[in-house]
Amino acid sequence: MGADAATPAPQEIDPLIERCLKGDQSAWDAIVRLYWRKVFNIAYKFVGRHDEAEDLTQDVFLKLFRSLRTFDRRANFSTWLISVSRNLCIDHYRSMRREHDVVAHDVDASAVATASSTDSPLVALERRDRVSLLRAALDRLTPSLRTAVMLRDIQELSYQEIAERLGVPEGTVKSRINRGRTELARQIARLRQHQESSVKSGVSG
Repeated sequence: MGADAATPAPQEIDPLIERCLKGDQSAWDAIVRLYWRKVFNIAYKFVGRHDEAEDLTQDVFLKLFRSLRTFDRRANFSTWLISVSRNLCIDHYRSMRREHDVVAHDVDASAVATASSTDSPLVALERRDRVSLLRAALDRLTPSLRTAVMLRDIQELSYQEIAERLGVPEGTVKSRINRGRTELARQIARLRQHQESSVKSGVSG
C-alpha cells in the first residue's frame, strides 16, 4: 500500500466520505490510500513487526469502514480516524494478551487430558518436555499467528468460527494458520537444536 499524501483538508475529505457512505468503493479506496501510513504507524507501535502491522492495519480499516456512519461530520476526520485506530489497536493488544493466556492454559490442559495413570515416570516426563517445547515455540510466534494456530489446532474451531471471532476474512485466517504452522515448526526445530547443543556441551564439559 502506498504512503499517505499530505493530510487532506476537511473540504477535500468530506466529498469522499459522502461518496463512501453512498456505496462508492473507489472513494473508500482513496481514503485508505490517504491514511494508510498513519494507521500503519499506530499499528506498528503496538506489534513491532512489519507483517503483523500490515495485518492489523487491514483489520483496523475494515472496522473503520463499518464505523464510518458514526463519524460526526462536524468533527475533524483525521483526529477521529487516529483516535478510533488507536483504540482498536489497544483492543487488539489486550485480546492478544488474553489469547496468549488461553494458549498456555489449553496446552497444559491438553497435556493433562492425554496423560494416563499407567504412564511410567519417564513417559510422563517426556510428555511434559514436549508441552514445554510447544509452549516455548508458541511464545515465539507473533500474537496473530499464535492465536490463529491455537484456535484451529488446539481449540479445533472451524475457519468460519475463527473468522467471526477475530473479525477478519476467512482468507486472512487461512493465511495466518499456514504461516503460523510453518513458523511454529521452524521454532520447534530451533529449540530442539538448542537443547541438543546444550546436552552435548554438558557431556563434553
